[in-house]
Amino acid sequence: MKRSDLGRVLGSKHAATDEITPLKPFIRWVGGKSRLLSRILPHVPTEIQNYYEPFLGGGAVFLACAPRVAGRAHLADLNEHLVAAWVAMRDYQSDLRPRLDWYLANDSKDFYYEVRSSVPENHIEKAARFLYLNSVSWNHLWRENSRTGAMNVPWGDRCFKGISDSTMTSIGEVLARADIYAADFRAVLQTATRGDFVYLDPPYLPVFTRPDLEKEPTAKFNKYTAKTFEMADLFELAEICSDLSKRGVRWVMSNRDNEAVSSLFPDSEIIRFTTHRSLAAQSKREVEAHLSPEAIILGKI
Repeated sequence: MKRSDLGRVLGSKHAATDEITPLKPFIRWVGGKSRLLSRILPHVPTEIQNYYEPFLGGGAVFLACAPRVAGRAHLADLNEHLVAAWVAMRDYQSDLRPRLDWYLANDSKDFYYEVRSSVPENHIEKAARFLYLNSVSWNHLWRENSRTGAMNVPWGDRCFKGISDSTMTSIGEVLARADIYAADFRAVLQTATRGDFVYLDPPYLPVFTRPDLEKEPTAKFNKYTAKTFEMADLFELAEICSDLSKRGVRWVMSNRDNEAVSSLFPDSEIIRFTTHRSLAAQSKREVEAHLSPEAIILGKI
């Protein structure tokens, strides 16, 4: 698909700015960047050879950047259920549609818990089940048990709205030039080269109540899969970012603004601001400040 065709797919242009209105994500994902696109996109190259995003989630930044990509998009995440949904939207829409319609017809609180306890038998069922559970779970949260890998988020007291045919068509056309896989960021970024662009949105590490990092954290939202993202992973990601810069690869990272992040990227420009977050625990205990410190880290080449 040519860039001009992508412009048609992604929507209309603003008359004053001539900017393409990006597609909205079809997945609601905790930590999604839809509201921060105006902060992130000015730092993304206007022309990209290949695009890499190894912490895909809802893919808001990818969908906004798609018109800038001349080559392939390499999209990955460790959550196999999420990846199954993206692959199904690219390759199996005719099989996915009747399953989504079935969830729409049977949606209820009891039905949610029945589906949550079920085990999908194939790739399509895994994708449809994920899209349903993610849509109606509490705060659209996907959290997995560290021992069993089972999704364990309670019902969110909302109705399943399904996905429109127009959204499925538009998303499918954009994904025609995307490679999508369940993979670790270390493997995904090995092939990036000069002219490519990498966007990184790793799970934010918990906010700790003590600077020694040994006490109980005040938030635990790095458990999107049974394997959590830890400080050691962030250290290694920082090293990979340094290597990307040496290879001439442009990259941008979103993260929490704190001393650890600042110390890991001493040679990078860091744009700091605050953003509103409303995620709270089931007990109603506030686990993140309403104004959360955010950082956009810019790689230098």
